[in-house]
Amino acid sequence: MNLIQTAPALAEQVYEAILDEICGGRLTPGTHLKQEELAARLGVSRQPVQQAMALLKADGLVEEVGKRGLRVSHLDIDLMHHHYEVRALLDGLSARHCARRLAKDDAARKAFERKARAILAAGDKAVKKGDVPEMIRQDEAFHQLFYDVSGNSLLSATAEPHWRFLRRVMGDVLRKAEPPYDIWRQHEAIVDAALAGNKKRAEKLMRKHAIRAADLLAANTSDGATPS
Repeated sequence: MNLIQTAPALAEQVYEAILDEICGGRLTPGTHLKQEELAARLGVSRQPVQQAMALLKADGLVEEVGKRGLRVSHLDIDLMHHHYEVRALLDGLSARHCARRLAKDDAARKAFERKARAILAAGDKAVKKGDVPEMIRQDEAFHQLFYDVSGNSLLSATAEPHWRFLRRVMGDVLRKAEPPYDIWRQHEAIVDAALAGNKKRAEKLMRKHAIRAADLLAANTSDGATPS
């Protein structure tokens, strides 16, 4: 981990740093988390670490283990599917609205294409480097672009809690379930459908993309995962 610099949202920075460790597989399920050790590694006091732990616990990423403190949670397969089912609906709707808007607004279409191609290129670069946290950041940027262009501000706000949970799961998807290049080719196909103004295909591909990730992860999950 890199040292965290002083900032107003210090607890959020610590949260992101620990989350990156979980998503990247460096903090594996069942790993006990010692706040003093984390504080020393990040160069902060215990207070922001405690605050970050509370956020991670609320998001289901860490759990209490009696008097032994906190540990990285095991993956709950049923809960994961529930999150992905909801996300598939929201993402599909964002793709549909996005394609419909791009078919009518040439300026929006050009801006979307420029941003989408940049995200796809950055995602491919992260894949080549094997940088899982960066792949996740670019994946989030990809979906956020569709939320933003859809014109429905509620989509992003509604999807946010699901994304917080799924950031950890996405790390498992990228490491275990599916070649990252395949995921980014799916992204490319969704972008092409949206640019073509094909709202039905864009929605179908986006939903399939989310459900496929959940199914593949469930099929490739190690003993570290548990059913509800």
